[in-house]
Amino acid sequence: MAKPAHFSTKDRILGAAEELFALHGFAGTSLRQVTSQADVNIAAVNYHFGSKENLVNEVFRRRMDEMTSARLAQLDAARREHPGALRPVLAAFVEPALAMAQDRQTGGAFVRVIARAYAEKNDNLRKFLSDHYGHVLRDFGKAISACVPELSKEELYWRLDFLAGSLTYAMADFGLIKRPAGVTEAAHRAHAAQELIHFAEAGFRASAASSASTTSLSTP
Repeated sequence: MAKPAHFSTKDRILGAAEELFALHGFAGTSLRQVTSQADVNIAAVNYHFGSKENLVNEVFRRRMDEMTSARLAQLDAARREHPGALRPVLAAFVEPALAMAQDRQTGGAFVRVIARAYAEKNDNLRKFLSDHYGHVLRDFGKAISACVPELSKEELYWRLDFLAGSLTYAMADFGLIKRPAGVTEAAHRAHAAQELIHFAEAGFRASAASSASTTSLSTP
């Protein structure tokens, strides 16, 4: 199938890699498959990315940069317009991610790639994500802590970790509740966002189960 002329070689490689990683995983996808799908030669992949590892990283960067920018802009607005309010902070974390997942052209395959990242052990990818996007969780952690200062740092990050996992599940649309007939995808995702935000708010406001935990904390 001919590729649209307005897509650059780099875009075609990233798009092909994203689709193949979603289908076969990182280890199960070869550069030969990527070049065949993108209709380029191996020299083009080496020129733009240098290695398969860098290609994997750039597939994430392409989507994560946009989502991160939207999240942090919404977080800044929440802090400025609703100081001390937890719900707008949670909305800033949840809504941009579900909006990306809703976009079938840009988010559908990437959601499956995220699921692959959870399922496959890829230390290099995890380090890349931590180095480049760990500050996002820290920023949200600080904002949430300001709203629920009674939580210890450990409790806060346990709950933020659970929220991130629930959000990934919601993005993948694996849940028991499917989009009803006659309801648009946008409306369904908006409803899912509100339900998740409501659930997360209750979780962050719940009393600590124990004030004397010995679990060590590794801050993301």
